[in-house]
Amino acid sequence: MDRKQGRKSVGRAAASGRRGTAVAVAPEFAHCALKQEPERVLPADLNPHRVHLIRVNEKKWANGTVLHYYFFDRSTDGENVRLQDGGTQWIPWTTTDAEKDVVREAFRRWKQVGIGLEFEEVKSRSEAELRIGFMRDDGAWSFVGRDVLRHGPDERTMNFGWDLTESSRELDTAIHEIGHSLGFPHEHQNPNAGIVWDEEAVYAALAKPPNRWSRQTTFFNIIRQLDPTSVEGSTWDPDSVMHYPFGPGLIKEPRPYFDKGLHPKGGISDRDGEWVKRLYPPIAEKDLTPLQPFQSVALALKPGQQRNFTFTAPETREFELRTFGTSDTVMVLFDNTRGAYQFLTGADDSGQDVNASLKLKLFQGREYVVRVRMFYEERAGESAVMLW
Repeated sequence: MDRKQGRKSVGRAAASGRRGTAVAVAPEFAHCALKQEPERVLPADLNPHRVHLIRVNEKKWANGTVLHYYFFDRSTDGENVRLQDGGTQWIPWTTTDAEKDVVREAFRRWKQVGIGLEFEEVKSRSEAELRIGFMRDDGAWSFVGRDVLRHGPDERTMNFGWDLTESSRELDTAIHEIGHSLGFPHEHQNPNAGIVWDEEAVYAALAKPPNRWSRQTTFFNIIRQLDPTSVEGSTWDPDSVMHYPFGPGLIKEPRPYFDKGLHPKGGISDRDGEWVKRLYPPIAEKDLTPLQPFQSVALALKPGQQRNFTFTAPETREFELRTFGTSDTVMVLFDNTRGAYQFLTGADDSGQDVNASLKLKLFQGREYVVRVRMFYEERAGESAVMLW
């Protein structure tokens, strides 16, 4: 099971059906295993506070984004896997409508929290930011947040390696993986959790079925603590849907979890809901500020906050949008002419000595929406955006 990064790790029961035994003997769950993505290189001379704000925000989407998801559906979607005897076996990425329905329900659960993001299923992989496969024995995983944009239309950005219809709790597996796609890491790797592992017991447990993880995979997904500069908040949520369940014998501290293990209650926790709404609050029409050509508008944002602007192109020509001020921002442009946001282009200037800039041909009479999310500002109140 190999995956990119995650939130609450939710797993399935071991294939053997064994439950209630010490995890050091056999783990009770199959877990999400993130694939390792290279970290973006930032200039060495950036001050630590600026680095922290970039790391915390860089994988998050501009609020109001419509995330399109696609299920691989062609007979040619899959790959040949080499077997121990030297032969190969074709493993498809496709699945049944019943299993897709579990994932669709997981998207609905996130939306029901009341967030500003939208989710839309599409039939074309080229239109989708999130592309979902069901390759068996490849684990459950998802790229984290905007990391999905590094991968082409024929690549999976999320996978489910076992049947999500085998148990009602597999809905949490799908919720967990979507949580990664929203930008959330694994909660049990939160450096504020204070977890002290019996590391050799963890390595031994995860080396056994159903996970069969290498020491490197186990370290990356469990033992390794997240860089404090990339973590928001100062508390740990053992009930987060981004948390793995763990049986007894693996967590030495806090002590109560050694004897009884750690078992999140399931579903999106109250704190999960608070965090996702803080990052992606609902957006109303009143939150859209009119933007006029050649008139700068002060952003007046704190790190992590966002402004949303709207304008109608007065003529057909090439326009430019640019931010001003010593700041790190992500700026994204959508066409909203038909009442459905169509992504056009975006720019991320974080960690650079330039400002975010978008230049493209726009069409008279069409309505456009610009979203600007602030990462860092050297002097508060000095950043602005302009259209010309």
